[in-house]
Amino acid sequence: MPPREEFFKKELIEELRRVEALIRREPSIEKKIYYFSGAYGATSRTYRYVFSKEVLIADILLQSTYNMLKERLQLLRSGDRNVSPDGIIFDKICDGLKDLANNIESGNSIIGPLETIVTAGFVATGPGNFMREKGDVTL
Repeated sequence: MPPREEFFKKELIEELRRVEALIRREPSIEKKIYYFSGAYGATSRTYRYVFSKEVLIADILLQSTYNMLKERLQLLRSGDRNVSPDGIIFDKICDGLKDLANNIESGNSIIGPLETIVTAGFVATGPGNFMREKGDVTL
């Protein structure tokens, strides 16, 4: 692997691990979501310097998950308490971020970790929560 590519891969892995640690320590939902934005920030920077289809896919899915969480937060702030993100959602996001970093480092597929992250974000939405309550989606 060329030195430039190796450098940005290492930076991405470190940033994903940093984001995971920050989310795990933070009690506030607002701050958890804020810290989560660092994950797609890192992927976005990475593919701009060393393009990778894999990192681009991760970036798009991480941004989408962030948007789902951010929308839920805005609904909560407006008084809609029908769906309140519980701790397991962020635990699964953190598990996914950890696995994502590990899989990037080892060269394994990133699809599984991204599925975990996206599914956790999805259950924070109305349809996702409903499907979770029915038992169709599990975390």
